[in-house]
Amino acid sequence: MLAIINSVALQGLKGQKIKVEVDVSNGLPALDLVGLPDSAVREAKDRVRTAIKNSALEFPVKRITVNLAPADIKKEGPVYDLPIAVGILGATGQIHEALYSGVAFIGELSLDGSVRSIHGVLPLILAARKLGLKGVVIPRENAPEGALVEDMEVFAVSSLAELALALRGEAELEPVKKEAYPYRQEQPQTIVDFADVQGQLTAKRALEVAAAGGHNILMMGSPGSGKTMLARRIPTILPDLTFAEAIEITQIYSLAGQLTNHQPIITSRPFRSPHHTSSAASLVGGGRFPRPGEISLAHHGVLFLDELPEFHKDALEALRQPLEDGFISVSRVAASIDYPASIMLVGAANPCPCGFLLDPEKDCICTPYQVQRYINRISGPLLDRIDIHLEVPKVSYAELTDVSPGEPSAAIKARVEEARGRQRERFKDSGITCNASMGSREVRRYCRLEASAAKLLQDAFKRLGLSARAHNRILKIARTIADLDNQKNILTNHLAEAIQYRGLDRLFRN
Repeated sequence: MLAIINSVALQGLKGQKIKVEVDVSNGLPALDLVGLPDSAVREAKDRVRTAIKNSALEFPVKRITVNLAPADIKKEGPVYDLPIAVGILGATGQIHEALYSGVAFIGELSLDGSVRSIHGVLPLILAARKLGLKGVVIPRENAPEGALVEDMEVFAVSSLAELALALRGEAELEPVKKEAYPYRQEQPQTIVDFADVQGQLTAKRALEVAAAGGHNILMMGSPGSGKTMLARRIPTILPDLTFAEAIEITQIYSLAGQLTNHQPIITSRPFRSPHHTSSAASLVGGGRFPRPGEISLAHHGVLFLDELPEFHKDALEALRQPLEDGFISVSRVAASIDYPASIMLVGAANPCPCGFLLDPEKDCICTPYQVQRYINRISGPLLDRIDIHLEVPKVSYAELTDVSPGEPSAAIKARVEEARGRQRERFKDSGITCNASMGSREVRRYCRLEASAAKLLQDAFKRLGLSARAHNRILKIARTIADLDNQKNILTNHLAEAIQYRGLDRLFRN
């Protein structure tokens, strides 16, 4: 007898319907598994056999052939344990076919028949919905993720025996209640606040502009000038996530296995800060079957690279595509997968090996060759993709001992939210979320300059030796500054401030 069970496979975040075809026939007892399975899927034979027996169900002493179709897609992981077991029960008549038709099954089985949690449940359910399946059965421990998906019946089970009773019509499975796991914006449980930052008015202003427009920023200054301190406060002024953005981020974290039952959804913007010894694969994502890297885990959030020139060259150059396109393509022999990577890159760097090239008090001990070699670790093409270049000076003693309170993050965030609101209105129905994401067409349309401002930009273009990409990025920054100023048009003072944020171009190109 033949039974066909639905399941889902993921290629990145894209889903593919998998038909688990189970045939039980007379012959020597055997369980053959075909359809390009990996080692984890092949081991399902022993898990399924033992789980069925320990669930007080009958495992047939016959020849069993299981085909995972289509056969040209590599099947990996333990997610096919449950559909294989259901297929065997269906092929032997122990459950009713009408009750499992049109429903997808995903889950790993323990030897005692319990259904264990798996990674990537949220993207699997979303893929099943897109593929037109009417329902999906998942492990009970993954129910909080399943509760996030609307317009889809999601059933959670704890054991194979419980599922078998439901598929025989002897019990009823209740769909996971969507209201049981409501979305809410979490308030970050951190003490950091821009009110604690003494001095650094220029740096705080630049970070406000970066947050308001989603711009990448590079901070350069002497050791101890406060670059890392400033960067770690950026999440406190970023706009709140929308529900759609939260679901996008949660899919990535689910696939990477970084969700818990206590945190079924990511509700605050990610802040990822990998060490400078991180490899290119850890940033991009990798493995024989690629998994998301730090760049994708920072989607809709901040990727902070401290000591930027100390990162491996191939790791830094891997940033170029996602900074330009908003996604990253991971190509391996077995697969080529796209992951979303709409990030705000924040870099921090010393200006030279000793760190004191720009320090007004301490002398730099590096030779010009050492300085240029150190600076050149950040390539010109990568630097062009960083909108704001900021010199962070050391804080003076008077500023350090000033007891007057600084402007709190909440006040800065309010202005950022207002500026983002103007951008959402400007770009509605276009798929663009902020000024930094504008293409050339949008720059020409929304970043027009008056005559005096155009002349100023022309002079800066020649004096700083800017590229065409840097020219457009200055216009995007000026557009953001105008939004913060609640101005429809870009004025000369907006453009002048934007040009100041490219002050390191000359240092890098000398």
